[in-house]
Amino acid sequence: MYRSRLQSKLDESLSAVLPIVAIVLILCLTAAPVTPSVLLAFLFGGVLLVVGNMFFTLGAELAMEPIGQHMGTELTKTKKLSVVLGIGFLLGCLITVSEPDLQVLAEQVQSIPNAVLIASVAGGVGLFLALALLRILLGIPLRAMLLGSYALVFLMAAFAPSGFLAVAFDSGGVTTGPMTVPFIMAFGIGVSAIRSDRHAADDSFGLISLCSVGPILAVMALSLIFRPDSAAYTAESAPSAAHTVEMGQMFASAFPEYFGEIARALLPIAGVFLLFQIFRLHLGRTTLYRIGVGLAYTYFGLVVFLTGVNVGFMPAGTYLGQTLASLPYRWIIIPIGMLIGFFIVKAEPAVYVLMRQVEELTSGAIAGAVLRRTLSWGVAVSVGLALARVLTGVSILYFVVPGYALALGLSFFVPDIFTAIAFDSGGVASGPMTATFLLPFAMGACMAVGGDVASDAFGVVAMVAMTPLVAIQLLGVAYRLRQGRAPAAEPAQVQLDDYAIIEL
Repeated sequence: MYRSRLQSKLDESLSAVLPIVAIVLILCLTAAPVTPSVLLAFLFGGVLLVVGNMFFTLGAELAMEPIGQHMGTELTKTKKLSVVLGIGFLLGCLITVSEPDLQVLAEQVQSIPNAVLIASVAGGVGLFLALALLRILLGIPLRAMLLGSYALVFLMAAFAPSGFLAVAFDSGGVTTGPMTVPFIMAFGIGVSAIRSDRHAADDSFGLISLCSVGPILAVMALSLIFRPDSAAYTAESAPSAAHTVEMGQMFASAFPEYFGEIARALLPIAGVFLLFQIFRLHLGRTTLYRIGVGLAYTYFGLVVFLTGVNVGFMPAGTYLGQTLASLPYRWIIIPIGMLIGFFIVKAEPAVYVLMRQVEELTSGAIAGAVLRRTLSWGVAVSVGLALARVLTGVSILYFVVPGYALALGLSFFVPDIFTAIAFDSGGVASGPMTATFLLPFAMGACMAVGGDVASDAFGVVAMVAMTPLVAIQLLGVAYRLRQGRAPAAEPAQVQLDDYAIIEL
């Protein structure tokens, strides 16, 4: 059974990663010369991405999602609001501390101690996860909470150091990565199952969007305390190996680090699940065996995936961005970046989790393939805007303020389900591929043009997290217009559980 499912995940991984590898390979052989060491490390990293993505996506399906759903459902059966919110806060903190992308970001922000930054961001996610659970249980409209949350964000942005704003907005994207998304989305589905009204499934979305706000506020609050002049970032050095054996040793030496890092990430969640199993769940052997296999797949997949992106993709991204921005026609980096952004979102592990859950909860009414294409176009636009900002040095506020204003404004004109999916998809799209390839790509370009890396290159993750909010809701506008043109005599063809079939 697992062999056929692995084959299916392998096909998905190949279709996601191969276009990126092909684009970079063509660039390296034509317009952007790189050293053989950089190219070889990138290609081997691509192989690891395919294998890691294959195992992770199956592992998340077998383990992380069932764990989240079982714990969420069982938690709400206690019917004690304080218990639900307290454990929700604890789980939000634990899953955030385990997020690999947050560890990477914390090491680059040298003006704030790592432990302080990680603890503050984890507390922000935990607090907003508790608020998101409260919203589900009480049926509070997502739009109202988003409006209030982002009003607070931009109020604090007026007082935070300008050189630190991009880092604050990026922190909201890196905390919703491959560990956080499958668990929190499934946890929300489990909590919403206690409600029997027709909008319960809709309200299971939106947790990721609210959990993305907490880190932004936390980092802005820290900047007011530490008052850093800038958010210094240390660029990755390009890999250099005299021969293939040395290159292999470079990758092999990185595996132990990620074996330990992912073990520390998974153990807290596995431990909490074990306590639930002993005292509340009492799941059968077959279910436990499937979850155990899924945890092993998740562990192995994340280790392989992160080794590939950090050792092979991150240095290559910096080197490639620096090379392209050094050309006489450096503007070419904008369309090239948009092309890479269009395909790179397909390689984000959590995107497949979102696609599958959207299809399941809407009974196939919102097709996963349409969602992925919409995300691709949204990310392409965001990367183009981010690189234009790198070349011009324009403040990130000139992009995020109108961007979020448009996204929040659209929420008044589209069905609630599209708003919830849109704001969730922003966090999902800005995963490890963005943090370890597109961000270094922008950093390399920024260094080549002599810009300020802290204020100009940072913000790529935030931009990638922002544009899907608009793109998915524009899909909702198309749905509403299509619904309005449908013949009145055939209502069954217009709606399916409140959704029209979306196959644009």
